[in-house]
Amino acid sequence: MGNPQTVATSADQNRRGQVQLEPFLQGLLKTGRINQDDFEFASKSYRAAANRDLHVLQYLAGLNLVDRLAPDKNLDLETLTMVLSQQSGQSYYRIDPLKIDVARITEVMSYAFTQRHRILAVEVTPAEITIASAEPYIDSWEIDLAHTTQRKINRVVSSPADIRKFSTEFYSLANSIHRASEGAVERKGVGNLEQMLELGNIKEPEANDQHIVNVVDWLLQYAFEQRASDIHVEPRREQGNIRFRIDGVLYTVYSLPMQVMSAVTSRLKILGRMNVAEKRKPQDGRIKTKSPTGREIELRLSTLPTAFGEKLVMRIFDPEVLLKPFEKLGLANEDLTRWKNITANNHGIVIITGPTGSGKTTTLYSTLKSLATDEVNVCTIEDPIEMVEPAFNQMQVQENIDLDFADGVRALLRQDPDIIMIGEVRDLETAEMAIQAALTGHLVFTTLHTNDAPSAITRLLELGVPPYLIKATVIGVMAQRLVRVLCPYCKKTEPLDETAWNLLTTPWKVKTPQSVASVEGCLECRETGYLGREGIYEVMPFSESLQALADDKSSLVQLRRQAYKEGMRSLRLAGALKVAAGRTTINEVLRVTPEYRK
Repeated sequence: MGNPQTVATSADQNRRGQVQLEPFLQGLLKTGRINQDDFEFASKSYRAAANRDLHVLQYLAGLNLVDRLAPDKNLDLETLTMVLSQQSGQSYYRIDPLKIDVARITEVMSYAFTQRHRILAVEVTPAEITIASAEPYIDSWEIDLAHTTQRKINRVVSSPADIRKFSTEFYSLANSIHRASEGAVERKGVGNLEQMLELGNIKEPEANDQHIVNVVDWLLQYAFEQRASDIHVEPRREQGNIRFRIDGVLYTVYSLPMQVMSAVTSRLKILGRMNVAEKRKPQDGRIKTKSPTGREIELRLSTLPTAFGEKLVMRIFDPEVLLKPFEKLGLANEDLTRWKNITANNHGIVIITGPTGSGKTTTLYSTLKSLATDEVNVCTIEDPIEMVEPAFNQMQVQENIDLDFADGVRALLRQDPDIIMIGEVRDLETAEMAIQAALTGHLVFTTLHTNDAPSAITRLLELGVPPYLIKATVIGVMAQRLVRVLCPYCKKTEPLDETAWNLLTTPWKVKTPQSVASVEGCLECRETGYLGREGIYEVMPFSESLQALADDKSSLVQLRRQAYKEGMRSLRLAGALKVAAGRTTINEVLRVTPEYRK
């Protein structure tokens, strides 16, 4: 606590007052970030401005002045905020909503207090509160807050736009949850497995209560802003958790009282056209909405009865992914050429393999989208329909009326299709219908859950498909995984670990790089070192020599060796090439790919 130390002499003029334009510009001029012309232009513009209520940093950011220390960049709001932190001697703090405990930070002071002093608590411990402000020279509120909370105040500098945005969001969310909880009797241990008898009137907030609507709206918009691929709504004994999966990793973003959690789940089930009263059986649903930027987004909902209530998972599908070229998805060079050759056939079966969450759906839809011209009839049978695509004729499996994959394919064959997509081959009957479709002149796409491409052939044999039918219909298999991509803002170079490199490239002879990119961590990637994901692929055209080996399940080793001889790159080798290109790390590839098998 106390007066902040001043680094730049120009900042002395701002002591105990709002940040002033000219002293701040003098600091920029002194450090070489602007020149005299920039100084005079900014000063003159500010004096002529009709509205001076905007924070000095935001005003300067709007002028788009060139950063003279980095001529290819402008002095944006983040850079200017960092400069202010240096001038004031207070640490810079970029507000990451995923790392903030909203429930705790909104308890230490009122919304009116934050708005009056334009501050926001960002970290709370029993002994200290970290307060973000864009006015480092104003300290009139410090003594009151320290006295009220009985804690030490740690000052940091943050963007004025972030402080305003997140203070409104955080307090609005906390208020909605508090209002929804008011008057509700706390329930403990209420769920499917454990039932605790509560005497008296248990009142839960309704799913259509405005406060619950606000919580759900915030949840969805927040997930879109954070690039989440999945939202997990998980009940627990005392409180429920909301978690986002971002770049393949789960982050806890909020904990809700169980009575509010139940209402949130009900609200989402209503939006997904699911049976709200049915909580004993798993259900599926879907929501179509728009992101804050106006893009249409689809969400697939799935509920599961657990010990403490219904767990709900929403998978987020961005239709714009289907508009991306294969290269942006990670499929390029020889693998892309092989894949295009396989999918150029007018009949046969094409199989995509990989575990759940490996990007099979995206590859499948992107491929079908590229093939779905006005002259082609593309029909799909899915469980459930992942994304609604106007270029396809899509049908969903419905077990309750005995419409399974096999029955769906049987019906599709009477719809004059050119291309058929079967969501997954799960049993012999579905496999036989896929084969029947391929034998009658259709191009069939489907998925299997196997570790690599050659294993798809042995999986079909295990299902009971005769070898001669596999040889007659399968034209290619592709296995894939998703690896996290290194953050372009902070990745660094380090010497190659040859032992780890050999794990990726054995037994292939690959040019060994002198150095590789490695994880650093910065504000853009939340200190993870990764930003986004892309695919690595193992593409296996089913050639005549491979067909000769598809006789029994014991021929997998020979099948795999022959595929490698014909140029198929293993998933690990494909990952090694990404490492050599500086796209990802050796550890990331080792994490997601199976071991090399001879």
